[in-house]
Amino acid sequence: MSLKTQSLITLGLNHKTAPLDLRERLAFTPQSLPEALNSLYKLEGVEEAAIVSTCNRTELYCSVDNNDDLSLINWFSQYHGIDATRVQDHLYTYAHEDTIRHAMEVASGLDSMVLGEPQIAGQMKDAYASANKQGTIGQLLGKLFQHAFTVAKQVRTDTEIGSSPVSVAFAAVSLAKQIFGELNQSTALLIGAGDTIELTARHLHSKAIKHIIVANRSLDRAEDLANKFNGEAIRLQHIGDHLHRADIVIASTASPLPVLGKGTVERALKTRKREPIFMVDLAVPRDVEPEVATLDDVYLYAVDDLQEVIDENLQSRQDAAEQAKDIIADEVNHYLNWQRSLGSVDIISELRANTQALSEQVLNKALKQLSAGQSAEESLKFLAHTLTNKFLHHPTTRLRKASEENKQDLLHSARQLLIDGTVSHDDEENS
Repeated sequence: MSLKTQSLITLGLNHKTAPLDLRERLAFTPQSLPEALNSLYKLEGVEEAAIVSTCNRTELYCSVDNNDDLSLINWFSQYHGIDATRVQDHLYTYAHEDTIRHAMEVASGLDSMVLGEPQIAGQMKDAYASANKQGTIGQLLGKLFQHAFTVAKQVRTDTEIGSSPVSVAFAAVSLAKQIFGELNQSTALLIGAGDTIELTARHLHSKAIKHIIVANRSLDRAEDLANKFNGEAIRLQHIGDHLHRADIVIASTASPLPVLGKGTVERALKTRKREPIFMVDLAVPRDVEPEVATLDDVYLYAVDDLQEVIDENLQSRQDAAEQAKDIIADEVNHYLNWQRSLGSVDIISELRANTQALSEQVLNKALKQLSAGQSAEESLKFLAHTLTNKFLHHPTTRLRKASEENKQDLLHSARQLLIDGTVSHDDEENS
């Protein structure tokens, strides 16, 4: 299929269009992503595919040979075992130019719950790497993602979008500080060891937290992170042995199932003699069973609950976001110009191949004339005359026909292509 007929499309849902319980059901785990990519890629009409799945969004990016999003909606809902009618009202779709703009806005943090947050660019890079590894990404999507990464870097360099800390990690720590006041007598248990948890640890450390415990499936990764903040590392399965020590629990793993259940929390509260625990679950799907919120002396917040804290810190980024949109508008045009240029690639290649074949044919005849004893001057005249005639025969025939049929647009285009701007004889001699 020619690239000229391909169109880009995005289908997805995010924190603005869907509640948390639906987002977690429609999320793709790192383990399920390869199979999902290959399944999506095999869908009729899909030429390229990538999937971005984070705590706040799940999006399908596809290059397709039509703009029918119904098959994508059906695939998306069926893959997760949910009726399409329940999903459809929470979905948004973007077609081609809007897809390009949306991808750049997402990578730049303009579509995030936390305006301008930098983690999404890394998550999109992970999505690109996964699609590349599975072989489901090609020229159009590959260029789009690379362009989006470049734009995100430019936005962060040329604007003040990242000047004030308003990530979900910052919001979680700010909320903890509102509840506890000073944190220098508190112990925090961090579940996970990814970028969000590392950023959380940095914010806690800057607030003089007394002690940090990092729990992770990989003890080595937990130790690497804990050592940066003079903390302690434990295995994920040992959370129950240490939970009673924690005043603050912040979780963000990629687990498809909760890693902290109601029973474990109940036992910890008994050991703490009902001293309260503040918990923030930043993961989607959730790391903490929702039933934990029913326990006395537990203050459990999900990622959606942080919006009020985040909003208080957003005003300083609004002007920067407008500047970022101007940058993105320019870059959308650059991408579209690049894609339009692809339409000439096949024509140029064919023209060069045909011209080369004619040149070699005439050159061989001229060489034979030289071998037969004809003078070099006569052979060169033959070469120049014959090449000129062969190169111009087809265009001149078509131009005469266009003139007879009064096709003025074609004649004007031919003048632009073949005559205007060509090098004069004097220019050639002086070059």
